[in-house]
Amino acid sequence: MNLIVAVDENWAIGNKNELLVSIPADHKFFRQETTGKVVVLGRKTLETFPQGLPLKNRTNIILSSNLNFKVKDAIVVHSTEELLEELKKYNEEDIYIIGGESVYRQMLPYCDVAHVTKIDRAYEADAYFPNLDEMPEWQITADSDEQVYFDITYHFLKYEKTGKKY
Repeated sequence: MNLIVAVDENWAIGNKNELLVSIPADHKFFRQETTGKVVVLGRKTLETFPQGLPLKNRTNIILSSNLNFKVKDAIVVHSTEELLEELKKYNEEDIYIIGGESVYRQMLPYCDVAHVTKIDRAYEADAYFPNLDEMPEWQITADSDEQVYFDITYHFLKYEKTGKKY
């Protein structure tokens, strides 16, 4: 299972339910990676999308503790256990965890690959991703050349979990 995230130098991912910064090449990479695949996200992340609608050309699975929460064109599950059961229907390599913070934290133990856009800057933030650099089981296996968008520098990193899966 994969996860995909953009983080700043402190592993922050958002502030007040918004991304820290919008980088077109990062959005393009996200689309290339996830189109035609399964994306797993929380209700609050869904609400940040245009019109609060699921992403097109993907199977959207929303994790929400609200039992009455329903979304057109998406599958809604209400617990990690229910989510893991639903995910058995799909090829593990085609599953991408896309946020937010609580969904990343819940699903990180089940993921083997992390696609991380690492932004060389610190932003004001209230949501964070676990720092993979502090976790010995996660290793960087690919690193892009430095990318630049206006005055922002960043790298596309691929982390892979070593050792046993679960």
